[in-house]
Amino acid sequence: MTQTLNESGDNDALKDDWLDEGLKSAASKRERMCMFSRERMPVSQMIRFVLDPNGNVFPDLQAKLPGRGVWLHASRDVLTSVLKSKNGFSGGFKASATADDGLVELIDRLLLERCQATLGLAKRSSAIILGYDQVRNELQKRKPGWLLEASDGAYDGRKRVVGLAVAVYDRVRIANILSSSELGMAFGREHVVHALLKTGRFSDVWTTDYRRLFEYRQMSGSIWVSGTVE
Repeated sequence: MTQTLNESGDNDALKDDWLDEGLKSAASKRERMCMFSRERMPVSQMIRFVLDPNGNVFPDLQAKLPGRGVWLHASRDVLTSVLKSKNGFSGGFKASATADDGLVELIDRLLLERCQATLGLAKRSSAIILGYDQVRNELQKRKPGWLLEASDGAYDGRKRVVGLAVAVYDRVRIANILSSSELGMAFGREHVVHALLKTGRFSDVWTTDYRRLFEYRQMSGSIWVSGTVE
């Protein structure tokens, strides 16, 4: 049965697994236990938190900050539940800890900025194709690493692009939780609706960044699109 932060388990060794003793300990495992749900999951689906010298909670998205850290599932609901719980982060750190009211939105912004930074680097390395016609032309040449379709883009245009991709390659990955302005910021533009990320190292990095933002924003469905597009 899933346990919450305020419940105690019988296995002290497992209980401690959501708390690391510093960078060496933080990097020692590929999986961690969420301090709230007590569920084990890959660290790529989690967020590490540390305390500054004043006892303020700070997210350590790269898991590279010094000091003891606690791990949470990268979920807005989980973080909100921790902040509302009686002991909050103090229970996780086993020490006095203060979390800012804006922590939930701060993490969303930081996760988004990581996605945008990866896309910006990909653009400078010519690993990004922008624009409706350009994306459609690229799709007819090679399979994409990712299709990027703005969540607020015109439905008909998005349907045509995704429909073409599925018709040619059957199964593709699509990122559709960023708005046109959020995509545009990655490329120094006001709005971007259609983009394509080529296969390669930037696509691999984007996969990690995007999946964590996808889970944090608690979007339903799959990142894969296959078969007939409705």
